[in-house]
Amino acid sequence: MGLPRKEIFNGRLLRVFKGMKRLPNGREAYFEEVDHPGAALIVPFVAGRIVFIRQYRDVIGKYIWELPAGTLEPGETPYVCAEREVMEETGCRARNLKRIGVIYSTPGFCNERIYIYRADCEEVTEGPRRNDGELIRVKKLSRNEIRGLFRSGRINDSKTIAALSFAGIL
Repeated sequence: MGLPRKEIFNGRLLRVFKGMKRLPNGREAYFEEVDHPGAALIVPFVAGRIVFIRQYRDVIGKYIWELPAGTLEPGETPYVCAEREVMEETGCRARNLKRIGVIYSTPGFCNERIYIYRADCEEVTEGPRRNDGELIRVKKLSRNEIRGLFRSGRINDSKTIAALSFAGIL
């Protein structure tokens, strides 16, 4: 029989558990963990530039530079999620989508796995289809502009930094 585990929150996006676990060394330890469905992020290239979003993040109370990303819908593959998110957030259609990495966002307490893709994209006329509550501006940046923003501390989103590293930009 397993050690006690209790669900303490079940929301639209995630669930939170607490309880006891048996560690690989045999000891028991208290835990609090977040169960997340996972996400996909895309590094979208349009005419040699990378499409970034500047998105308002209410939790930190400010706009930050990010690459398009989003949570996997039930039954959705990371590939399909990446295609959907780049269209929703930037109005670009992905071509030649290729997975270049996978990261865990905060493995100390959350099982979120982020699948990172690179794609050549084309702009489409219908534009972005954003969800309610998303405050986003879209901007195409050169590699030098991205490196400058990173060096100055203005790109500080961890998943974006990891993706830029996988893509060979940082």
